[in-house]
Amino acid sequence: MAMSTGQATVSTARAWGGQSMVAPLRRVLVRKPAPPATREDFVSFAYPHDVDHERAIREHDAFRAILEASGAESIVAGPDDDGLLDAIFAYDPSLTTDAGAVLLRPGKALRLPEVDLAEKSYAELGIPIIGRIVAPGTVEGGDTLWLDEQTLAVGRGYRTNDEGIRQLREILAPRGIDVLTVDLPHWRGSGECLHLMSFMSPVDDRLAVTYPPMMTVPFVLELQRRGWAFIEVPDEEFNRHGCNVLALAPKSVLVCEGAPITRGRLEAAGCTVVAYSGEDISHNRAGGPTCLTRPILRG
Repeated sequence: MAMSTGQATVSTARAWGGQSMVAPLRRVLVRKPAPPATREDFVSFAYPHDVDHERAIREHDAFRAILEASGAESIVAGPDDDGLLDAIFAYDPSLTTDAGAVLLRPGKALRLPEVDLAEKSYAELGIPIIGRIVAPGTVEGGDTLWLDEQTLAVGRGYRTNDEGIRQLREILAPRGIDVLTVDLPHWRGSGECLHLMSFMSPVDDRLAVTYPPMMTVPFVLELQRRGWAFIEVPDEEFNRHGCNVLALAPKSVLVCEGAPITRGRLEAAGCTVVAYSGEDISHNRAGGPTCLTRPILRG
């Protein structure tokens, strides 16, 4: 697997780490879109329509250019094997910590090969693997979210199960990291993807874009106890990735075009907002800017 890098404008002594969702993004792994193996692949992945691969390439190139313009080093992997359409979502197969990477285990069977791809990328980057989720455990990266440097919230639902959370807690506890389990709603069932980060994206210290109708009362109360404030996404923009916001730095965010009300609310809260066009790489595949990136280094 070949990888290339974009020019970084910020140097740092560290090569990986940063247990944060909002500290300045220094290095980030992205995966080029894999071509479909057949015209019907989109059905297996539950996409609303077939993939426009040429458009996906153009959108992904423009997306990477924004990351690099922000000062982040863009580490580009792929394109991966034909048919691995979800591999573009580099966030999900692994978790990066100050100590190294944890290889996760997707709850969606079609995504299991992506873990090997992540492992190869970390080997090429010289980043140690500190643990791996194994069957019958499942954890997807989209269900993991740093509340602070020592607290990782993990969504328990159809993609991340109790055994996966138990294993992850066991891996992270020796590093002084607490795992907070957050129950997810049924929403539309196991056939569609709902992650913890489907309805919450931090944009600053204790400030997050959220869609409260998807949040459980205990989680809302816990966040309020910790001093969090919310920028709420309107109903009509939840399915347009209003909640899927990537912090490039505190209050500097990247969003997918299609949620203008949410963008206005972000700007009213003092955020600088940059948007990309993601009709194929995001809206058709149900994954926004956080899904498309695996932060390697923040801080």
